[in-house]
Amino acid sequence: MNTERLSGLGLEPVLTTSELAEYLGVHVQAIYDLRADGRGPSGIRVGREIRYRVSDVICWLDGLHEPSADLSLREGVR
Repeated sequence: MNTERLSGLGLEPVLTTSELAEYLGVHVQAIYDLRADGRGPSGIRVGREIRYRVSDVICWLDGLHEPSADLSLREGVR
């Protein structure tokens, strides 16, 4: 896919389920399971396939971000 050409048309790149799984370092089934549970990224159905906008994946990942623990609580300081 020529992403430069697509961005010139104003189109955002999309990922397949296997590309997303590879990027995240998980099995494809994990992506299907997350979607089935309603905890996965938004997808776009194209025929029988699902595609994921990069911006939707980034937004979904940002929502999963866990805040770092307060150091003073870990060290027992009040």
